[in-house]
Amino acid sequence: MTAAAARKAAAVLWEAELAKVPCPPVRGLLPDGDTTLAYAVQRINIERRLNDGQRIVGRKIGLTSPAVQRQLGVRQPDFGALLSDMSVADGGVVPHGRLLQPKVEAEVALVLGADLPHRESTVVDVIRAVDFALPALEIVDSRIAGWDIDFTDTVCDNASSGLFVLGGRPVRLASLDLRGVRMTLLRGGEKVSEGVGADCLDSPLNAAVWLASTLAGLGDPLRAGDVVLTGALGPMVRALPGDTFEARISGLGSVRVSFADSDAV
Repeated sequence: MTAAAARKAAAVLWEAELAKVPCPPVRGLLPDGDTTLAYAVQRINIERRLNDGQRIVGRKIGLTSPAVQRQLGVRQPDFGALLSDMSVADGGVVPHGRLLQPKVEAEVALVLGADLPHRESTVVDVIRAVDFALPALEIVDSRIAGWDIDFTDTVCDNASSGLFVLGGRPVRLASLDLRGVRMTLLRGGEKVSEGVGADCLDSPLNAAVWLASTLAGLGDPLRAGDVVLTGALGPMVRALPGDTFEARISGLGSVRVSFADSDAV
């Protein structure tokens, strides 16, 4: 019964993605609070994308804000997979209609130079494994109409993943205080969001430790070369056709993306 429920929820989300038409929440299709089954739904659709020729290039962490956790009634973040077709070049343009309900948030991205296989990873493990950091924009999206989601919905929906944009200047951790970095997100030159590294589980490194430990415990650890989006440094902002966003993160530089206002781009 549970396997059939997972397949049904995955199919609803997959059809919404293909048709570019948001679907109702899927939480009612699964037993209440069954996080393990929600991740099973996520894996079904990731496997579909892998079978279509994509590859996993990293992971994203969601729900790192204590306020958002309280809103959804959870005490931990969630995670999703980053696929190769989700990457957008710095300064690139997202085609009109590529996403359903996009929102933008600014984050610190960590790129690993070594595996993180330990079930109880430490901050030291993560620091040693990180090759460099980059400023990042995550363009979150939801297949579920009106972003009417709870924890189960977003886990099923690959942690509400859409696309991501990485800055092009790698920075070593030795020159950074990730807890103290300051972020400003601009839309068309106007400030629309801001925050600091401490807004992300008190430090983006803490978020990475949680992810490394969680994935190792599931037998699917982070590997050298993986990109890790550590979680939003400030409130997400809705993206409309024609918008241009730029995130500036102290010590890391900036990263930029635009949204096309017609199908011609």
